[in-house]
Amino acid sequence: MSKHKILIVEDDFDCRELFKFYFRQSGYETIEAATGLEAISLARVIHPDLILMDLGIPSMTGDEATARLKADPSTRDIPVIVTTAFSYGPLIELAISAGAEEIMHKPLELKTLRLAMQRLISLNSQPDGISNGKKTKEETYRLGLGPAARLSKEA
Repeated sequence: MSKHKILIVEDDFDCRELFKFYFRQSGYETIEAATGLEAISLARVIHPDLILMDLGIPSMTGDEATARLKADPSTRDIPVIVTTAFSYGPLIELAISAGAEEIMHKPLELKTLRLAMQRLISLNSQPDGISNGKKTKEETYRLGLGPAARLSKEA
């Protein structure tokens, strides 16, 4: 069985290295990008199983990069988890509207992030994928009760 590929999009070198180390130790293959433009190019070429997208990255924000990925037929089905230090605001709303499957707030609990990744990769490998019920999902995120929030409370 091949390893699942995770595209880590993070401009902070130390944070990117931490994610890379942790996910490689957890059995994932990682590819890294420091900008939104680099992330889009890499996603089109390698077609990762999941994208971990920082919201505040150079060249374009994470919500804009997510919107471009979700508009492209070759990358629209790749699940995106957006990470952010913002607790609330227009960029988070834009990331949800762009099609991010999950919003997670920094500082992150790596175990919670890994569980969310496993859930999305598993859902995406099912015949119906993860595109069902978007409106309900968006309403859930606005209330702060998305799957990652529930996992954090249970952990």
